[in-house]
Amino acid sequence: MATRGIMLTLLLALACLSSPTRAEIFTSIGQMTDLIFTERELVQSLKEYIRAEETKLEAVKSWANKLDLLTRASTSDPEGFLAHPVNAYKLMKRLNTEWSELESLVLQDPSDGFLSNMSVHRQYFPDEEDEKGAAKALMRLQDTYKLDSESFSKGKLPGVRYSALLTVDDCFDMGKLAYNENDYYHAVLWMQQALKQMDTGEDAKTLKADILDYLSYSVYQMGDLSRAIELTRRLVAIDPGHQRAGGNMRYFERLLSKELRDVTQESADERPIQLDTYERPKDYLPEREIYEALCRGEGVKMTSKRSSRLFCRYQTGNRNPRLLLKPMKEEDEWDSPRIVRYLEALSDQEIEKIKELAKPKLERATVRDPKTGILTVAHYRVSKSAWLDGDDDPVVERVNRRIQDITGLTVDTAELLQVANYGVGGQYEPHYDFSRKDEPDAFKSLGTGNRVATYLHYMSDVEAGGATVFPDFGAAIWPRKGTAVFWYNLFKSGEGDYRTRHAACPVLVGSKWVSNKWIHERGQEFRRPCGLTEAD
Repeated sequence: MATRGIMLTLLLALACLSSPTRAEIFTSIGQMTDLIFTERELVQSLKEYIRAEETKLEAVKSWANKLDLLTRASTSDPEGFLAHPVNAYKLMKRLNTEWSELESLVLQDPSDGFLSNMSVHRQYFPDEEDEKGAAKALMRLQDTYKLDSESFSKGKLPGVRYSALLTVDDCFDMGKLAYNENDYYHAVLWMQQALKQMDTGEDAKTLKADILDYLSYSVYQMGDLSRAIELTRRLVAIDPGHQRAGGNMRYFERLLSKELRDVTQESADERPIQLDTYERPKDYLPEREIYEALCRGEGVKMTSKRSSRLFCRYQTGNRNPRLLLKPMKEEDEWDSPRIVRYLEALSDQEIEKIKELAKPKLERATVRDPKTGILTVAHYRVSKSAWLDGDDDPVVERVNRRIQDITGLTVDTAELLQVANYGVGGQYEPHYDFSRKDEPDAFKSLGTGNRVATYLHYMSDVEAGGATVFPDFGAAIWPRKGTAVFWYNLFKSGEGDYRTRHAACPVLVGSKWVSNKWIHERGQEFRRPCGLTEAD
């Protein structure tokens, strides 16, 4: 807009010089001297225009150089680059927010080539919800793995291969998003980090007054009035005319006048606001603490006595001809309920083929609404999935047959092979694979009964996070590329084994690929005979 304004000034000035009413200017030196000053103003306007164009061009050059280096690194190893959750978040932010800012800059003097490219590619850009989702993923990782904001800001994450930093403006945007969601806990953590980085001298577009404004009110919402007052005072000190700061201070004074008098006599609380400064609000998940502890590798109940009952063996699938020459390597992961892991369950070539088939079909993973039975997306399941039929490719058919050989269960009534890829902070909070008594119609349309067993392939290693955990009995199963784990969801009586409630922990660093085969009851009558008691 500034460039257009300068050009408008130039055009108006030139219009004045060429106006018929000014045609006799040459007849008067006095009048001509006016033209000297007009020309000087035109030159100044011209210089401002040139500076504006140069500034814009330098800004665009800076963008191009920065993104050229970034895209060279990212395109050389896309999955590895996006394995760092900060890189994934900043990609969402760049394409949703910053590229639009660049578009506005270029629009000041339209560039047809750039705009046409923007028009072509804009339909593929992430939107605001994507940026929000990536930001919330960082906060979810922060909570699950007990990482402070600085760990993300400075890229101090385990197993990372690429450097990724968050600026003051990034931290401010994170905090503002949390604030707008009434999530004052995370607003405090990210506004504090933005303030900390700004106080070290880092340049930013964000004003310090804005950080203190959001931070002070968020701290108040967390119940820390004394710190809220101190932060508000700092805000008033740098911006005495700040309207909201004055109103907040007066509100605090009216709200707790006695406590305010006590605070004025105390020294200011300068302790940094860390993860454990305030209590994290409780949410809907009753086993939240147990679940997240297991994700961190804490609280795993694998005692030495239990471990002594675990063995490894060669498995021939009850002398299945296809496994006699090359038996499957089987390891016990847990004794009760029994969970086993199969080594070399998928080759690298099979994994790549399955991923190749799945990628064009990937869509946001859904869950079944227990009330309606309808599949819908949910915030507690963050991944994309695709379904592959044996007819899609011989590799899929071969994998299905292998699952049947190993488990001894027919896959004729099983669901299609589901392939899932977890993005930034990707997770699936504690859930059951089988349908409970309060949702009898969950698999009614399939006509194959309940999910009797789960067979889960790990198709990638995960640098950090991403475990499969069982909060009920304290197990954590870590991804190992090419292996598979198997467990029964139902007792032989057909009753659900509620101990098998499990979760896919958020992926901290890495790209997690899995494929699931849910095996159903029908067709297993002679392969897994019914038990006589409920717990059989």
